[in-house]
Amino acid sequence: MSSTSASGRIGSASAPQLHRAIGTVQLWAIAVGLVISGEYFGWSYGWASAGTLGFLVATLFVAVMYTTFIFSFTELTSSMPHAGGPFAYSFQAFGPTGGYVAGMATLIEFVFAPPAIALAIGAYLNVQFPALDPKAAAVGAFAVFMTLNILGVRLAATFELFITLLAIVELLVFMGVVSPGFSMANFIKGGWAGHDSFSLGTIPGIFAAIPFAIWFFLAIEGVAMAAEETRNPKRAIPIAYIGGILTLVALALGVMLFAGGAGDWTKLSNINDPLPQAMKMIVGEHSGWLHMLVWLGLFGLVASFHGIILGYSRQIFAQARAGYLPPWLAVLHPRFKTPHRAILAGGVVGIAAIFSDQLLQFGGQSLTANIVTMSVFGALLMYIISMAGLLRLRRTQPHLPSSYSVPFYPLFPLIALVSALVSLGAMVWFNPLLAAVFGVIMALGFVYFKVTAGRRAAAGFDPLLGGASATQ
Repeated sequence: MSSTSASGRIGSASAPQLHRAIGTVQLWAIAVGLVISGEYFGWSYGWASAGTLGFLVATLFVAVMYTTFIFSFTELTSSMPHAGGPFAYSFQAFGPTGGYVAGMATLIEFVFAPPAIALAIGAYLNVQFPALDPKAAAVGAFAVFMTLNILGVRLAATFELFITLLAIVELLVFMGVVSPGFSMANFIKGGWAGHDSFSLGTIPGIFAAIPFAIWFFLAIEGVAMAAEETRNPKRAIPIAYIGGILTLVALALGVMLFAGGAGDWTKLSNINDPLPQAMKMIVGEHSGWLHMLVWLGLFGLVASFHGIILGYSRQIFAQARAGYLPPWLAVLHPRFKTPHRAILAGGVVGIAAIFSDQLLQFGGQSLTANIVTMSVFGALLMYIISMAGLLRLRRTQPHLPSSYSVPFYPLFPLIALVSALVSLGAMVWFNPLLAAVFGVIMALGFVYFKVTAGRRAAAGFDPLLGGASATQ
């Protein structure tokens, strides 16, 4: 038997196993919670290049991509409920190299997303406490929520459910409070990249805004990383995924419309806290509603931040267990049975990104915008290889066990695949420097992948066996 032991050594008697403690409703909360910070910040950067109407076009395009992707991705997750998620599916479809590409892309997505959210948490707190350094608050957020994730998956999932429900309620409160002052005329004024009518010149801005439309939905696929810890995953996964994407599409469109109609939307297009600033236009700077939104608005950011820490840690853990990363990262905490070393390792990278102004603040965009863009690069590459993997598995391994089949096959996975390719092409065109950084990271990872082939062979990885090794 070959596996990664609790001591981090390959070749011992048993692979470290995650505990099944997550129910269906908790998994839905993880699906929504992973993403819901995208409704609070990040998306409004898209208004700067596309305007409100141009960004609405980009958002509808991306919503179609994500809806078809999630309906398709659910089939993969149901057939292989593995903590490695996309890494495991691409390994099954394309072998070790496919597993590397999907796994590395997913790591980039999930490790770069938390620092962007942490910086937004800092910006929200700075509204209440102007003397508080947003970066110091961001580091504090990492410390608190890494600790919570280490203390146990049941506690983490229960907290995620609670905080996600509060975040949804708060978004509905925001829409209700600004609705008396809502004006569609505000939303459409200059809505085509500063112009009142569409022209061919607005098209580049729409494509440039795609990564910020993706931020509305980014990381919902992280449910896959919790599948190995889910009770009855065959039933829970389809309900969580499909319920989650429908919830998020409704919230995204509602938040964007109400914020844009509150006043001069150009004042919201390059900031980390668009919802409090939109509400300020309606209720004034000293309203109790505004202070409530700032405090409760943190719940949305915290829900995603906490959920993505869970996601990146399981991805790191699964890849380490399979021999793709150093095996000591696959060690579980002796008491809490959580991948504490993986949680801490991702946090170290995230905190470093928070202080990487000189490395990641270029191209005329803010540090947060560039971190968001880097995360989206990883996501899109993972979506592409996952949809290609589904098409290949349907052809080469049609009898894989699954409780769910994507509707309208092969139309849905093809729509998701083509949309992701278009989105990735647009991002490379409009972000060549960040694309180069992304390419360098992937290339360096591939070198590591090639020199550690022996470790992977010893691990005996088989995605169809969940957390077990092939010889277990």
